Amino acid sequence: MKFLDQVKIYVRSGDGGAGCVSFRREKFIEFGGPDGGDGGRGGDVVAECVEGLNTLIDFRYQQHFKAKTGMHGMGKNRAGGRGADVILHVPIGTQIFEEDGETLIADLTEINQRVIICKGGNGGFGNAYFTTSTNRAPRRANPGLPGEERTIILRLKLIADAGLIGLPNAGKSTFLASVTAAKPKIADYPFTTLYPGLGVVRRDNREFILADIPGLIEGAHEGHGLGDRFLGHIERCRVLLHLIDATGEHAGRDYKTVRAELQAYGSDLTKKTEIVALSKIDAVDATHLKKQQERLKRALSAAQIDSTQKPVIMLLLSAASGEGVTEALRSLGKIIETTRTADTTPVSPEPWRP
Repeated sequence: MKFLDQVKIYVRSGDGGAGCVSFRREKFIEFGGPDGGDGGRGGDVVAECVEGLNTLIDFRYQQHFKAKTGMHGMGKNRAGGRGADVILHVPIGTQIFEEDGETLIADLTEINQRVIICKGGNGGFGNAYFTTSTNRAPRRANPGLPGEERTIILRLKLIADAGLIGLPNAGKSTFLASVTAAKPKIADYPFTTLYPGLGVVRRDNREFILADIPGLIEGAHEGHGLGDRFLGHIERCRVLLHLIDATGEHAGRDYKTVRAELQAYGSDLTKKTEIVALSKIDAVDATHLKKQQERLKRALSAAQIDSTQKPVIMLLLSAASGEGVTEALRSLGKIIETTRTADTTPVSPEPWRP
C-alpha cells in the first residue's frame, strides 16, 4: 500500500510534572525556608505541514502518539524541564477532524503551517510558591495537570491546480504520463489507476500541478467500482479536464454518467470550470469521430440549461500521438493563471457612506 488518504489515530499530550516539597538545609543557615521548584509543562501534540509528502502512509503502522510528561520540580528552586512535543508530519492539504468525521479541527494548506491538537498539562507548584507571611514553611505542593487526549481523523485532499476525471480507460493516465514526468500504470483494462496520481506540467513558461483520480462508473456514489472516495482530491482544483473515450459507444451518455456522479457527490464539483475533451481520436475513423462530437455537443447543450454550469470548452486530443495535447494544456494554463490572479488581487473596500 503506497497511497493512503485517511487514517484514524489516537493522540495524548503529556502530563505536567509535580511540584517539589523541599527545604534549604545548609550549615550556619538556621531557617533556610522552602525551596521546592515547580514541575515542568507536559509536551504538546502538534501537526505540521511539511514538503515532500503526498500520502498518510506513515500513519498506517503507528496510530498512537503520546507526548512526554514534564519533569518534576526539585530542591534548590529548580523547576522541572518541559516534556518533549510530539510532531505529526503531514502532507499539504491534510484536514484534521474529530472522531465523528464531521467536526473540522484544522485544514493545513501551506508548508510549515502548524496547529496544536492537544496541549500539555501545566506543571504543579512547588512548596516555595505557597510561602506567605503567616505560613513560612508550607509542606505541600501541587501535582501536575493531566494532558489532553482525543481520537482524530486525518483526511488528505491533494493540492492540485487541475484535475483529470472520466470513466475508466478514458486515457487519463496516458495523458498524465505524456505531459508530466509521472509514471502511472497504463494498461488496456478498467481500473488500472487504483490511487490518485500527481504530476507537474511545464509548458509555455507556465507550471501547474495535474491530478489523476481513478475512473468513475455509474453508481460510484453508492460504492460501485472504486466508489467516489477519491473525488475529494479534486475539490481544491481550479479547473477539471474531463476526458471522454472517443472509441466508446456513446460520448454523450458517458459525459452524463460522470456528471451525475459529480452531482451526487456534492461539494460544488459541478460548478467548477470544466474542459471536455474527446480522447483517443487516433483510434477512430472520421465518421465515428463526427458522430461522437455531435452526441457530446447535445449532452453539453443540455447541461448548459443548468444556471450553475459554467461555459464548457470542448477539445479533441490524443495523448498517444500528441494531437491536441498542447491546446488542452494551454487552455488549462490560461484558466489556472486567471484564477490565481483573481485569488491574489486584493479586494478594495467600498467607500463609506453616511
